[in-house]
Amino acid sequence: MSRPSLLAHDVVRTLGARRVLDGVSLTASPGHRIGLIGENGVGKSTLLRLLAGVDEPDAGSVTRPADLGFLHQELPFDDASTIADVLDEALREARDDLAELERLTERLAHVPQDSPDCAELLDAYGRQLEQAQDREAWDADRRAATVLDGLGLGAFRHDRTLGSLSGGQRGRLALAALLVRRPSALLLDEPTNHLDDGAAAFLEEQVRGLPGVVVVASHDRAFLDAVCTDLVDLDPAMDGPVRYGGNYSAYLDEKRAERERWERRYAEEQEELSALRHSAGVTARLVAPDRERRDNEKMGYGHRAGRVQSQISRRVRNATRRLHGLERRQTAEPPQPLRFHGTALTVTAPAEDPPVDSLISPDSRISLVVSLRDVRVPGRLDVARLDVPATERLLVTGGNGTGKSTLLSVLAGRLTAEGYVRRRQGLTVGLLAQDTVFSRPDRSGRETYARSLGAERAEQVPLRSLGLLHEADLDKPVGQLSVGQRRRLALALLVARPPELLLLDEPTNHLSPRLCDELEAALGTGPGAIILASHDRWLRRRWQGREMRLRSGRAHGDEPCPPDRHLPEW
Repeated sequence: MSRPSLLAHDVVRTLGARRVLDGVSLTASPGHRIGLIGENGVGKSTLLRLLAGVDEPDAGSVTRPADLGFLHQELPFDDASTIADVLDEALREARDDLAELERLTERLAHVPQDSPDCAELLDAYGRQLEQAQDREAWDADRRAATVLDGLGLGAFRHDRTLGSLSGGQRGRLALAALLVRRPSALLLDEPTNHLDDGAAAFLEEQVRGLPGVVVVASHDRAFLDAVCTDLVDLDPAMDGPVRYGGNYSAYLDEKRAERERWERRYAEEQEELSALRHSAGVTARLVAPDRERRDNEKMGYGHRAGRVQSQISRRVRNATRRLHGLERRQTAEPPQPLRFHGTALTVTAPAEDPPVDSLISPDSRISLVVSLRDVRVPGRLDVARLDVPATERLLVTGGNGTGKSTLLSVLAGRLTAEGYVRRRQGLTVGLLAQDTVFSRPDRSGRETYARSLGAERAEQVPLRSLGLLHEADLDKPVGQLSVGQRRRLALALLVARPPELLLLDEPTNHLSPRLCDELEAALGTGPGAIILASHDRWLRRRWQGREMRLRSGRAHGDEPCPPDRHLPEW
């Protein structure tokens, strides 16, 4: 059974005073799974809403299949509805297909084969059978059970009300309902939010098995890599959004090649500009260098001098004309990637700094910045031992509630814990928390940045040069910025003046895939010790440093978890 495509042609959408989408076109054919990527605010969610018909474009058109499915932020059910109600609605089309097949079978049993109605009924039966097979209607109930189990909802009673579910559980239920339906076109907005690793892997498998169109907006690079056949970069470009064939790895390869071509073209143009400036200013005037006139030249010297000056003028004009033309159309300088601005620390502590304590072996020359022994925050954290060298790169992982954020707060000195915590004398510590609050919400981002760093440092590392905030947002009061924008401002302060111990709690949240990639690259060469906690599967798979995995077992008195392969047992 042929499935329809999803088409958008020159759609325009203005929200407030800002044109979010300006003439965007998209063709999504069955079997294609298209990822929408780009900075926050470029219109990924807006485009999904237009494709779904939840919002209407100011101009342009959208053609969509009748049975399109869209992952809403909220289920279209009230709190008194049950999980069974959601599943009944998701299974309604499959059950209707089977009921219609049964009805047509009953009619065919009572219609003679030579009746004029028989051919029409057989044709209707064939179409209905094909639709039921396409929707896998006979397998729908088993599929529903499999999907609920795969998304971590299998143990929930079906009579449980939606009002008793958390926001994450409701989101997973909405996703499950769409996977059970198997619509011809599926639109997903950040579908891996609230999913653990197992559920995310299950979702990837399910989405890859869909025969229709899939369009997804996501910051999850691992999901984009596992699922997508195409990526559309909505970040502003001269010719509009750019479509790349392949998954996220293929996209990265192409972006690297683009960057190399850009840098090479820029370098070649700068070399040519330098040569033209030299030619226009110096070389053209050395066509006939001064020399002593010979006796046999004196009679015609004036004529020859005029000819030489004419040549000089012509060459100067040509060089100047080429110079001005190249300056007008020259390639812009490639923006610098995100990087930490500071001097890396040495492994050995300065002589005036005392050793952390006697737990360092006598033959060790490694300087520690922080040392923990038998640290506990009741019900939240239990760490037997952790030593942090001055050039540490440590990734802290674990499920929700295992104490990752708590550990970072203890290391930062923001949370008092039982046990032994000692920091090197004079240690500077910076923490990027998940909830960022500034003491003066009335100040603009630009003013906050300058006052926090000092005028000299803020001038050395301009906020706009970091690419973390849009120019239009720099002068907004920080109290009016979104959660993601405030975190970006806090990250900018840490990037511009890195501390000796940098603690990052879910640092890739609210960042575009491009900035996530740049931040990860910067972490490898950044100054000082860096400890980060993250659920980001892409980051964790590519991490090159040590890893510490927290589990909630010890905090609740269960058997201690086995030691991590990188660290002594804790």
